[in-house]
Amino acid sequence: MQTDEILRTGRCLCGGLRFETRGAVRPVIFCHCEQCRRQSGLHYAATSVADDHLSVTGETLAWYRSSSDARRGFCSICGTLLFWKHDRLDQTSILAGAFDQPSGLVASHHIFTASKADFYGIGDGLEQFPERDGRTVVGSQSR
Repeated sequence: MQTDEILRTGRCLCGGLRFETRGAVRPVIFCHCEQCRRQSGLHYAATSVADDHLSVTGETLAWYRSSSDARRGFCSICGTLLFWKHDRLDQTSILAGAFDQPSGLVASHHIFTASKADFYGIGDGLEQFPERDGRTVVGSQSR
């Protein structure tokens, strides 16, 4: 199967929002920054896809402006966190846990580990960066 033929699906907890990605997605990056930690209760595990390769169905998508240049998308019924969107990029990050299984997603590395909560360790062997990793463009594609 060619990369542009790969379809992945997912949804929120109540099923009010469903999404489909077509084509390449970025490997999953674990973000431990304070915003992601406070929003999710732990950390974000997210991939991303080009906006024109993402379709969302349902009427319950709501957005929260989390910073001056980004917003977070969630289901207004069940509260499931689904998306992170930077205003100046044509890609959307999608929380990995929202994908239907098997997802075929692959984890890459951790960022902002200097901001992680003190009650857990990171023992998966993936590369860790105390701040931004210096190589990942938010939303960059690789597979």
